[in-house]
Amino acid sequence: MSPPVITPPGLTTGQQLSVEEFLRRWEELPSLKNAELIDGVVYLPSPLSLQHGSFDSLIIMWLGYYAQATPGCKSGNNSTWLMLGSAPQPDAFLRILPSHGGQSGAQGPYGAGAPELAVEVCGASVEIDLGPKLALYQRAAVREYITVEIPGKRLVWRVLEEGVYVEQPVPADGILRSRVFPGLWLDVAAFWADNGAKMLAALNAGLASKEHQGFVAHLAAAQ
Repeated sequence: MSPPVITPPGLTTGQQLSVEEFLRRWEELPSLKNAELIDGVVYLPSPLSLQHGSFDSLIIMWLGYYAQATPGCKSGNNSTWLMLGSAPQPDAFLRILPSHGGQSGAQGPYGAGAPELAVEVCGASVEIDLGPKLALYQRAAVREYITVEIPGKRLVWRVLEEGVYVEQPVPADGILRSRVFPGLWLDVAAFWADNGAKMLAALNAGLASKEHQGFVAHLAAAQ
C-alpha cells in the first residue's frame, strides 16, 4: 500500500497568518514566485500586464543605474522584506547599505526593516498598494514611496515628513528629485513615453550635480 500523499497547506489570498507561518508555507512552494503578507493577510498577485512589465523594467533600469553610480547604495526588485511583522515584496527598492549608515539590514536571505525608497507599479494591485501597503510603508519609515498608477496614468512620489507621507508636486521642468538620494532625478514625461534614453539624460544631470557629489562623499565618510 502506497503511503498517503501529503500536500503542503499552500497560500491563498485573504488567509490570516503569522509571518513565520507565511514564510514556512511559501518555502514549501518553490514554483510560487510572488506573494506578500501585509498586516497578517496574504495577498497573491493577479497576472501582470505587458504595461506593468514595461514600466517595471524602466524603474529597475533607472534605480540600478543610480546605484551603480553611488557607492554605498544598492537597488533591487521583487525581494521579500521583513518589516513590522509583515512581508511585502516591493516591485523595486533603493537602499543605503548598513555599512554606509543605512536604516535597513538583513534577516537570513531577506531584507529586514525598511529600505529608504520603495516603488510599486499599480495595476490590478492599486487598492492594496494605496491602502494597506502604503500604511505599512509609512509606519515602517520607508522614507520615500513611489507609486506608478497605470489606471489614470499617475506617478506619485511621496516623502515621509514627521511620520506621514506627503506627495511631491511635479516642478515646472517636469523632473522629480529625491530628497533622500541626491541626484536621483526622474523625468516624468519621459517615463510615461517609455523613453529610457531621455530618462537617463535627466538622471545623468542629477549624477553630475554638486548634491550627488556631496552625497557620495558623505556615504564614503560613513563607512
